[in-house]
Amino acid sequence: MITKKEKDIVNKMIQDIQIKVTGQEQIVNDLSGGNQQKVLIGKWLLSAKKILILDEPTRGVDVKTKAEIYSLINELAKKGLAIIMVSSELPELINMSDRIVAFSSGYTTGELSRNEFSQERIMTMATER
Repeated sequence: MITKKEKDIVNKMIQDIQIKVTGQEQIVNDLSGGNQQKVLIGKWLLSAKKILILDEPTRGVDVKTKAEIYSLINELAKKGLAIIMVSSELPELINMSDRIVAFSSGYTTGELSRNEFSQERIMTMATER
């Protein structure tokens, strides 16, 4: 049985991060990929942790939802949360990151600050052995 407090929390989360649902009872698997991603981020927010690790946070979502997820990530970072984003989309990394660390074969191959970002430099680091 869900308490009124839990329902209120869920309603607030649905509104705050703009999850498109037919109602609280909707099964998460029935949501679009982007709204499923938002549910996962919402669950994390409820845990009140200080670091969020996102692995391909916008894979398979439409352009509008991708922009909403980016906006949410930026908002969380402004509130002081540390965000670690793993992505194979270089434009996503370049636009969303303050720092990029590349790995290849399980080893760190380089680190760049925002003013050093370029797709070429990132690809060079990511393919080093």
